[in-house]
Amino acid sequence: MMRWSALLAAVALAGCATVEPTEVPTRVKAIEETLPPAKAFTHASPTPPARSNANIAADFVSLHFALEGGAQLPVFTRFETPITVKLTGSPTPSMQRDLTQLLNRLRREAKIDIRQISDSSANITIEAVSQEQIHEILPQAACFVVPNSSSFEEYRRDRRKQKSSWSRLRSRERLGIFIPYDVSPQEKRDCLHEEIAQALGPLNDLYHLPDSVFNDDNIHTVLTGFDMLILRTAYSPELRSGMTREEVEAAVPSVLSRLNPRGNGLKAQAVSETPRDWINAVQKSLRPQLSSQRRQRAAQRAAQIGQEQGWTDHRRAYPYYVLGRMEQFDNPQEALRNYQTAMQFLRTTPGTEVHQAYITTQTASYALAQGKGPDVLPELDRAIDVMMRAENAAQLATLLLLKSEALNQAGRTAQARSVRLDSLGWARYGFGSETVVRSLMQDVAEAPRNNNRGG
Repeated sequence: MMRWSALLAAVALAGCATVEPTEVPTRVKAIEETLPPAKAFTHASPTPPARSNANIAADFVSLHFALEGGAQLPVFTRFETPITVKLTGSPTPSMQRDLTQLLNRLRREAKIDIRQISDSSANITIEAVSQEQIHEILPQAACFVVPNSSSFEEYRRDRRKQKSSWSRLRSRERLGIFIPYDVSPQEKRDCLHEEIAQALGPLNDLYHLPDSVFNDDNIHTVLTGFDMLILRTAYSPELRSGMTREEVEAAVPSVLSRLNPRGNGLKAQAVSETPRDWINAVQKSLRPQLSSQRRQRAAQRAAQIGQEQGWTDHRRAYPYYVLGRMEQFDNPQEALRNYQTAMQFLRTTPGTEVHQAYITTQTASYALAQGKGPDVLPELDRAIDVMMRAENAAQLATLLLLKSEALNQAGRTAQARSVRLDSLGWARYGFGSETVVRSLMQDVAEAPRNNNRGG
């Protein structure tokens, strides 16, 4: 029988943005060379947006004419020339591989003229710096993008000057992106996708979007089909920097009709705005520096606001997912009820397959604890397929670990070990060399002895 501490650690940490490193046990060091290399995603398979062009047009305008904090932007901005990108600082090999793949996708899917250069100045400079440097300036940020800076030192020096204000920007010519080199490969890749997307296009995030990285819920980690459509629209010839909100509103419907004819035949859905009180409550519930009681009260407040709004979409589900994460160790039965409540709303909301797979990562562990692993194998396989398409290695590794234990409970021990080894390759990409991977390493080392004992 596998060690449940390793399983629970993987499940608990799979949804965390950062895992603190710990000392590597001697036994783990001894077996590290026998483990498979880190896996990587090589082929993107984004799902096309399945919403009306009328809804997408409204989203486009909301994404481009406001900042995340709510401040309104006076004009539309984008790059008006072919875009060059430069990678500087202390990048890792995985950063370069993932950047190359992302630029290829942007050229292929969004039809943006963008390429990497190695000398001279670039329109977008990506500097790999340490987490400590980033947190000195923005303590809560994993990574960030700024206007009119080409180095971290330039931004540190000028960040309070008008040149660093997004609100004063009238066209995009020179931007800086700062990404930590001392995090897992997946975290670096996620930062590349989100920050390059913001450097090119939207500066706002919208919680009502179920299928986008332009959403602070962090459910999607790589650019989706919707995101690529938004970026392709932004660089269509009908738009240009300096256009007002009214001018963009008038131009975008015909652009989307041309680029996304499928959306012409879909009925527009009523979408309510997300109240600032709900956003504040959700953000408060996720702040690790607050006490667990305050975070729990904030999540409960967000759930109450969702009920008052009459929502039945993923926004209604999200606070219950957060509550489940908080309670899964101290009150597992209440956590399970919250996960089940979240899943009820998600199952009636189109486009939430990734959200549902997150819930499966949590609920499957309860079934395994009761010895019902074989019953959840079909559910785990569906979630594994979803996370493979979503390119989320951390969640994929955890789901494979859960499947391995389910196979063990079904008596399929050889297949269980193969799946567990597969999970390690994804864990090394998703978590780097951090706590979860080490727990999985230990589990692999002990599995044959445990199986021989008949556990």
